Amino acid sequence: MSVHWIADRTKCFDSSGIRKVFDLGAKLKNPINLSIGQPDFDVPELVRQAAIDAIQDGKNGYALTQGMPVLRDKLQGRIDQEFRHGDRQVFVASGTSGALVLAMMALVNPGDEVIVFDPFFVMYNSLAAIVGGKVVYIDTYPDFRIDLDRVASAITPRTKMILFNSPANPTGAAAGPEEVEGIARLAEERNVVLVSDEIYRGFSYDGPFVSPAKYNPETLVIDGFSKSSGMPGWRVGFAHGPRAIIQEMVKLQQYTFVCAPHPFQWAAAAAMDIDMTPQFETYRRKRDMIVEGLANDYELVTPGGAFYAFPKVPWGTGTEFVTKAIEEHQLLIIPGNVFSRRDTHFRISYAAPDAVIERGIEALKKLAKR
Repeated sequence: MSVHWIADRTKCFDSSGIRKVFDLGAKLKNPINLSIGQPDFDVPELVRQAAIDAIQDGKNGYALTQGMPVLRDKLQGRIDQEFRHGDRQVFVASGTSGALVLAMMALVNPGDEVIVFDPFFVMYNSLAAIVGGKVVYIDTYPDFRIDLDRVASAITPRTKMILFNSPANPTGAAAGPEEVEGIARLAEERNVVLVSDEIYRGFSYDGPFVSPAKYNPETLVIDGFSKSSGMPGWRVGFAHGPRAIIQEMVKLQQYTFVCAPHPFQWAAAAAMDIDMTPQFETYRRKRDMIVEGLANDYELVTPGGAFYAFPKVPWGTGTEFVTKAIEEHQLLIIPGNVFSRRDTHFRISYAAPDAVIERGIEALKKLAKR
């Protein structure tokens, strides 16, 4: 094979640092795994049965590219009730990540600027680079709040998109109503596409979730069932926004992902009728375990949602600290530079059994006193 066969776009980014930790963890015996960004609760029984029924009923061929009516119509009804936007349309994507890929392909031209808040979800900057966009980072340290004046100053004639994620991965920060309305109004005033990644909307602990689409009808919302219903491996997401954008994303899906998995769309439709509040409340309690357990040894902004905490390392760099955590305690956590231009923090996922969280807290206490 010739090295010239490999496309230049693959040089714009490296393999995910999260996957590297996963690979390392697979080699350890009885690790303390606080690295995985997926729920530790299983898919509800009724949802599992809906998937089984769909498979046994022969719903195993291609689905409609825009999604099967059993799910798409149900989503459209809920979205219409929440937002009451006459032009808002939904389609079913192959996971939330698939929807993000399609959004980038549909909206960002080479040279367009994409505003990303640092820290950020690992895919954001890489996806922008793949489509030729230029990432403009806005630092949110130390409290992970959004400074609207800084956002306004960062917008130029080349700005095409603002990527907004609340509750956020990796920090768990949940934007308040004033922040959400501010970013929504600013994007509308400056004619910039606002993409709102709302995959963690159910995991909002200190106040009701608020979508910027409430204030800006042109907002493109990305969402899915991976986190809220415990089905990340089933790859069912969705996006809703202005009809013209959704139609272009559906067109692109025809030539990329083709469709979301057919039988699992029936399962997702069933999931929409399941009250997951008990699971969300359990995660609020897990959040409190982390915050209280680390209070005396770490600088930590209390996360308002998702299932992540993002403490500052008590010594060294994030990479050095995580290396010692793995080598000395078999504690799997993620260095902050995977999500940021800084290397000063680390990410904890508390989507784990209580016993694992307790072991993790004890290991972190020992590491802090090193």
